[in-house]
Amino acid sequence: MTNRFRHKLLHRLQFRESWVIFFVLGFIMMNFPFLHVFNKPETIFGYPLMFLYFYLGWGVSIFVIYLFTLAVSHTADKSPENRQP
Repeated sequence: MTNRFRHKLLHRLQFRESWVIFFVLGFIMMNFPFLHVFNKPETIFGYPLMFLYFYLGWGVSIFVIYLFTLAVSHTADKSPENRQP
């Protein structure tokens, strides 16, 4: 089950549209409406909301980039140019 899910996810991340969607989503998340929502004086575990928003967003973006690199390396492994006779 896990292997099948991983294969579907890596296959889906190969599409150029998903790269563009994640770029636009990251751009939108760093603009006024979202920054205004998290620019509050409240804290969670002593950390301001804006601080958590930036660091959690940063971590999620690194994870998404990691998934994209897995998808690219997955396709490179399957290409006929890399296979040895």
